[in-house]
Amino acid sequence: MGEGGRTVDPLVSLRGHLDTLEVPWEEGTRPGETVLTLPGERKLRTVLSLVVGERALDLRAFVIRNPDENHEAFYRHLLRRSLRLPGVGYAVDGSGDVYLTGRVPLAGLDEDTLDELLGAVLAGCDDPFNELLRLGFWTSIRREWAWRLDRGEPTANLEAFRAELEALDARSPEEGGPRDR
Repeated sequence: MGEGGRTVDPLVSLRGHLDTLEVPWEEGTRPGETVLTLPGERKLRTVLSLVVGERALDLRAFVIRNPDENHEAFYRHLLRRSLRLPGVGYAVDGSGDVYLTGRVPLAGLDEDTLDELLGAVLAGCDDPFNELLRLGFWTSIRREWAWRLDRGEPTANLEAFRAELEALDARSPEEGGPRDR
């Protein structure tokens, strides 16, 4: 119940909280859905879907696609991180793509709780992004680095891995460094 005994629409309430927190949002395509695009430091952006149900707020954010390699270490890393994330956890869809999901009761959902939840989403999607790339896509990253260097292409999108990649370039092929290009 809201002020004066009126029932407050939880969707209106959620969007009001987002406005108070100055988080831009747009109406989603599903009933009760609100979509946010959160800026990141490692991952360019995280798109978050919030769906207001009868009793709970469901959330879902894409983290990263199905890894190419090193699956055991990749998923172990995610599971260990899940232990530290309040209100959210990792899930894998039928294609193996990784999402962050959660369900929070609507009762008591206020700006502080929503702010903490958005922080948990960024902690689960943005914070581990480079490590997930290292674990699940290192061979592709190395190929992309070599391709860009061979053609004089910019390497800015690989900057987070520069030191490791340059160290590999300095090694001989026998030590696991690059082959003749």
